[in-house]
Order: sequence, then C-alpha cells, then structure tokens
Amino acid sequence: MMTIAEPIESLDHTELRAALGQRAIVLVGMMGSGKSSVGRRLSSRLGLPFVDADTEIETAADMTIPEIFAQRGETEFRDGERRVISRILMTRAPLVLATGGGAFMNAETRARIAQYGISIWLKAEADVLMRRVRKRSNRPLLQTADPEETLRHMLAEREPFYALADLTLMSRDAPHDVVVADAVAALEQHLRATPGRSDTP
Repeated sequence: MMTIAEPIESLDHTELRAALGQRAIVLVGMMGSGKSSVGRRLSSRLGLPFVDADTEIETAADMTIPEIFAQRGETEFRDGERRVISRILMTRAPLVLATGGGAFMNAETRARIAQYGISIWLKAEADVLMRRVRKRSNRPLLQTADPEETLRHMLAEREPFYALADLTLMSRDAPHDVVVADAVAALEQHLRATPGRSDTP
C-alpha cells in the first residue's frame, strides 16, 4: 500500500496514460466513499472511459441491486459481481472502474484487479460515510434496525481488505476535484515507482 508523499514533478496526462498502459484504475472502498463521483471526474481528467460496476451488474441482470438482493440473495449477487468485474477488466481496460463496497472482499476479484489494474482505496471515517449514505435509501445491507451500527461493523470488517489496495486516499468533505487531484498525484508517484508494469498483462 502506498499513500501520498511529498509532491513530485508532475507528469502530463499523456505521459501518465502511457505509463498506465493497458491497466485499469480501480476504485475500492465503502458505500458513500465517493467512488462513482470521483471516478467520473478522474476518468474525464485522464481521458479514459468510466465504468460503474454496480450499473453493469444491474444491466447484466436486468434488475436493480436491491431487487437482486431481495430475489436472489447476497451470495448470488456477489457471484455475479465477481464475474462482471472480471469481464470488464479483461476486455475493456484501460478505464476507470468504480466497484461496489463488498467487491474487494473477494480474493479472486482482488487477484484480477492486481493483474489488470491499479487499486485505489477511498478511505473515509464512519461518520462521514453515514452522513452521505443517509441521503439514499437503496442500500440493501443497511436495511437493519440500526444502520449506523451495521455500517460501523462492515467498515471494521472490510478495512483490512481495503488496506491491501495499491494506493490509499482520504475521502474527506472537500470538493471532488480535490480528491481527483490527490488521485492523479498518487498515480504519478506509483507509476514512477513501478515503471516495469506498464505493459499489457
């Protein structure tokens, strides 16, 4: 795992794209961490396609995620999630991919992301996450008697897995463009440190 260090001489986006090669930039983290919002802006900044894994899952199943959970259960949802993410990475990279909060828990998915991409954990405190997710009611895993306690339990369970990501960024209450700038800086530093990985997997 790498976190942002001191500023370095900036690569222009053409150089960054070249150093990225055929790899994907994969955003991981909890619901409410800003993966989709940051991902869209990051993809625009770098001139890459943006894909939201949850949207792709819904399209493949012709159902919303709450419907999948209600009708098929979490186990089947996770299996579909694994297949969809694998297909996206193997056939559509380079791109920016926002994953669902539980996707990085799957060992096969982590391995596939490591093979075909660079993972960025958007890390946020529980209070920040809860404030954001309260704005939406379509979170199947938070349909409990105590959503805040459920979220804190999920965060504690998942953080050791998120920490395996290549890069870690704090998702704080700042304009998304600030987090995007942090992401670009972290990617530049990471790509300078791992120049040999720019080839197509």
